[in-house]
Amino acid sequence: MRLQGAIFDMDGTLLDSMPAWYDLTTGILREEMGLPPDEELEHTIQTGDLQRGSELLLSRYGVSCTPAEMTAMGDARMERFYREKVLPKPEVEKLLSILKMEGVWMYVATATNRPLAEAGLRRAGLDRYFRGILTCAEAGRGKEDPLIYEKCLTRLRCQKRDCVVFEDSLYAIRTAKAAGFRVAGVYDGCSEADQPEIRALADYYIPTYGEWLEQL
Repeated sequence: MRLQGAIFDMDGTLLDSMPAWYDLTTGILREEMGLPPDEELEHTIQTGDLQRGSELLLSRYGVSCTPAEMTAMGDARMERFYREKVLPKPEVEKLLSILKMEGVWMYVATATNRPLAEAGLRRAGLDRYFRGILTCAEAGRGKEDPLIYEKCLTRLRCQKRDCVVFEDSLYAIRTAKAAGFRVAGVYDGCSEADQPEIRALADYYIPTYGEWLEQL
């Protein structure tokens, strides 16, 4: 793999953090509000319909909670997770160390807001490997659009043919591939059902970083 630059997604790619996002709604209901998880309410909040979620809380549990208050609870919970608990994906630091030693410039492209991303990378001990972080909010587009990758590429000062995007999410892999990037698909258990398509679509497939490094 010839590289001058590498763009890494964060959650599920660098950090073992996707289970915390999947459990966020249940955690808020059970631990922050003291409520047993209700399937409809959990699904409603998880899909981002916070207004409807607030209505269900009031009608079913008598709890008055605005969408802004629900968002604040989620932000606080994830901030604690990134600052105190998050771990790197096994052996990812070994790959980052090799790339840095070989002079590869690296950037993080993440949908997570900057304060959480900075806290998580610092907690996992990975922040020192990267030239910088770019969030979807800062880029102005989500990863259904390649703009965040294009902006990272500009900051890395290399050609697209000399750069690889590391992603665990199928939709983001599709975006990067359609934009002409080489892509390394990283396995994460939270996207188990997508693995056959990820394996077929990606230029490189990483079941674990340890297994992949042995093959290089």
